[in-house]
Amino acid sequence: MKNPYEILGVKQSASDQEIKAAFKKLAKKHHPDLHPDDKAAEARFKEVSGAHEFLKDKERRRRFDAGEIDASGAEKQQQRYYRDYAGPSASGHAGQDGFASNEDLEEFFARAFGGGGMGAGSRRAAMKARGQDVTYSLRVPFRLAARGGVQKLQLPDGKTLNVTIPEGAEDRQTLRLKGQGGPGFNGGPNGEAYIELHIEPDAHFVRKDDNVHLEVPVTLKEAVLGAKIEVPTLTGAVSLSIPKGSNTGSKLRLKDRGIKNAKTGERGHLYVTLKVVLPEGEEPELAEFLEGWTPRHVQNPRKEMLS
Repeated sequence: MKNPYEILGVKQSASDQEIKAAFKKLAKKHHPDLHPDDKAAEARFKEVSGAHEFLKDKERRRRFDAGEIDASGAEKQQQRYYRDYAGPSASGHAGQDGFASNEDLEEFFARAFGGGGMGAGSRRAAMKARGQDVTYSLRVPFRLAARGGVQKLQLPDGKTLNVTIPEGAEDRQTLRLKGQGGPGFNGGPNGEAYIELHIEPDAHFVRKDDNVHLEVPVTLKEAVLGAKIEVPTLTGAVSLSIPKGSNTGSKLRLKDRGIKNAKTGERGHLYVTLKVVLPEGEEPELAEFLEGWTPRHVQNPRKEMLS
């Protein structure tokens, strides 16, 4: 991801309120509901949402500002490992361990583990150390986290790890990759890699516990007369019956179309909230009908607001 401050068009010194205001303005401008079938707008909306999610996390923002992590949330590695990163300024492992030479390192081993008839070199050969544990952040698309799958993680040294994302993975969930950390010393085991997942917001779906919520626009005719329409789910489009006389805010449930709970194995539901939209172009017949129409049930939809 690009610099989140640049994406939202704010300075690094911006307050939380300024960041939130910038996000609302851009999200409203690029929301997919206002730009149907516009992939560029959808991509921009995701980018803006991702930047806001990144910066509203105070700890993640602090670490980014301090240069500890990059814009993807990945650690900026400061340490250097043993064999793979040995530099020319020090001999062998000694320089990497803070010793001026291998002789100094062997002297340290001699003092630490005593004589016992073993030479310093032999003692060092017998010394094994487990590799260092490392922590990474990995951004995962919402639908991949919901369905499960594999996401690539680019490491600081250029290597790539294929991380298996469990079905129903949650934001801030941590995965352990055994033996994928720092290399062991002198034949010791590698350390572990801990991957903290950061689930990206989706343009349409919103997760609440194991349930998923989705707002679906319907035409005036579909709302008044009822209809069968196709709606997206996490596993593909399905047919949904819209009852006659539906209104904006009407909520329908698609059973077991939500997130699978890792502990119980049960699935949540998909809740579809309807949003009635008027035709984009002129409809003279509709206007003429409404001008001559007297509702049987007179209502004031703003009554509660004015009381």
